[in-house]
Amino acid sequence: MAVVTATQDNFETEVLGSDKPVLVDFWATWCGPCKMLSPVVDQIAEENEDIKVCKVNVDDQQDIAVKYKVMSIPTVIAFKDGEEVNRSVGVVPKEELLKLV
Repeated sequence: MAVVTATQDNFETEVLGSDKPVLVDFWATWCGPCKMLSPVVDQIAEENEDIKVCKVNVDDQQDIAVKYKVMSIPTVIAFKDGEEVNRSVGVVPKEELLKLV
């Protein structure tokens, strides 16, 4: 499944209203660790049909980052049934991200 770019306009539908667990990667273009984590997040999206993967650019979508108290990036938050169930901050292995959901 392709990675979905989450914005203020579609966050509720794509993340909170999803019938699948959702991993949301909070990132920025200037963030070195984010660039390291991005291919791992993309790989999870490609390999797991039962998980939706979204990315939120914190520079473009500051309201979402503030709402979910994202203080450091990369931050990956797992959502189930519209609720945050887990989060990870920093670069972690793919297995750790999969454990979030």
